Amino acid sequence: MDKTKELETRPIGSLLWQYALPAVVTQIVASVYNIVDRVFLGQYVGALAIAGLAITMPIMNIIHALGSLVGAGSSARISIVLGRKDIRWAEKILGNSMLLTFFFGALFLTGGYAFMDPILHLFGASDETIAYAREYMYIVLPGMFFTTLSFNLTGLIRASGYPTKSMWIMASGAILNIFLDALFIMVLDQGIAGAAWATTISMASTSVAAVLHFVQPRSFIRFRRHAWAPKLYIFRNILLIGMSPFLMNLAASLVVALLNSQLIRYGGDLAVGAYGIVNTFGAFMVMFIFGICQGMQPIAGYNYGAGHNHRLRDVFVLTQKWAVAVGIVGAVLAMALPRLLLHAFTTSDELLDIGVPAMRYLNVMMPLIAFTITNSQFFQSIDKPWISIVTSLSRQLLFLVPLMYIIPTLVERAGGNGLTGMWITCTVCDVLGAVLAAVLLATQLKVFRPGYVAPLRKPRKEAGPTQHLPQDQ
Repeated sequence: MDKTKELETRPIGSLLWQYALPAVVTQIVASVYNIVDRVFLGQYVGALAIAGLAITMPIMNIIHALGSLVGAGSSARISIVLGRKDIRWAEKILGNSMLLTFFFGALFLTGGYAFMDPILHLFGASDETIAYAREYMYIVLPGMFFTTLSFNLTGLIRASGYPTKSMWIMASGAILNIFLDALFIMVLDQGIAGAAWATTISMASTSVAAVLHFVQPRSFIRFRRHAWAPKLYIFRNILLIGMSPFLMNLAASLVVALLNSQLIRYGGDLAVGAYGIVNTFGAFMVMFIFGICQGMQPIAGYNYGAGHNHRLRDVFVLTQKWAVAVGIVGAVLAMALPRLLLHAFTTSDELLDIGVPAMRYLNVMMPLIAFTITNSQFFQSIDKPWISIVTSLSRQLLFLVPLMYIIPTLVERAGGNGLTGMWITCTVCDVLGAVLAAVLLATQLKVFRPGYVAPLRKPRKEAGPTQHLPQDQ
């Protein structure tokens, strides 16, 4: 327990920095897998290969959502259990998270290979691009299993006190991916198949490195025989907590599709392109915010489980300050330098004219977006899954979906531009999402009170060393 002991003893500021910095780097590294293949294919294969790869992106996003369902839930859950000093329970979470990963892996591998062409056509493959998309997916599907496995295990490595090691495991896979892309595409001329093999091999190597961590004698949480026994209450706990990022990823795909149709209605294809560019900048800033929140997760979960509520409050407040500070930087850049930021992606004057107001409207409330994200991640970290789900989905489903059909119409009736109404809708939804997050936070302030004991969902007969603590059934 030496690696986790510092979670309840070390000053919160230095502890959050120790965990957040590797998590931010990991977020950046993870984005490399989505970029490198496109760069090499665009430079050395051609436009149709890029289009074929683009068709596979929504499919891989869904698979990643399934991975986050297990990975986020198991890492949050294991942090809370470690706060109770229950190593045996933590090892059961490790083993059962592996069982869930294998189950979902078998599910999407079987479904993917059985219905490959219908799925690709559903996501827009044409007669010209389906061959590229099919060739890529046939090779990369096993790689997607390794992706979910590695994200699950590196999250557990970070949660069990090894944030830097988790970062290096992911970074080594990204570096290997760049090298293999160059080898397979540039040297061996394998085209899109080379990109697929590069991704699959690099993610497999990352998975092996992560698995090895949990078989080493010096790791206090390891794969043991008792950990592989299926436990329904552990499955339930993991899936409940992981449901928030899973639904958020799925909702994002749905909302983007609806939003694009409205943007085409009011501004045509260029409006969709402008939104894509602006969203890229926003996603980059959010990546830093999510990294900070991932650094908070093991600290908050551990101290929540251990009953150190003053430290729980301190890490939440400090995380909010750091995340909102990142949001302020993003908002200032978007408001002051929108054209310069857009120039990094396009030189089209028409696209720039559409993108400048979009950049400002969509990012002016970035500090409030940071506040909402931090609240959602905090509730996820302390085993409040339903509050986390409502917080994370409120902006997209509760507010954005209906208002994107209402506000632009009202703006047009008032003599304004419907496209401007779309941008205004996004700003309004950011504000409404933050207000709801604040209200939900106010209902849960009891978790910061001295003497509050975290209820854990575990059968009494298996309560082990934490049996004397209150349980919720």
